[in-house]
Amino acid sequence: MNTMTYNGYHARIEFDAEDELFFGRIAGISDVVGFHGDSVGELKKAFNEAVDDYLEARKSIGKEPQRPYSGKMMFRVAPEVHRRAALAAELSGKSLNQWAEEALEEAAAHFPEARLSA
Repeated sequence: MNTMTYNGYHARIEFDAEDELFFGRIAGISDVVGFHGDSVGELKKAFNEAVDDYLEARKSIGKEPQRPYSGKMMFRVAPEVHRRAALAAELSGKSLNQWAEEALEEAAAHFPEARLSA
């Protein structure tokens, strides 16, 4: 996986063979902020400008830029997965929240980019 980091923001990079350009989107925020470039140098410059523009736009409307996550997650899983996870948590002497946090941390560790500071 190809990623970039600038000023605490991260992006996943892809290549469009048909249009022959690199493109990406800032990850970890609900606002959609994309960028592209014909070369790696152009892509880096476009990413840096996209982050700077995002920060400036949020400031100009009086809103804080999105940064770290709150730590609250809500998602649905199949009932069987829920049952097995709750049982695994109980058998390990942990709450489901503690157990799920450890499981998510372990899964995220497979992506070095996810360990970068927010």
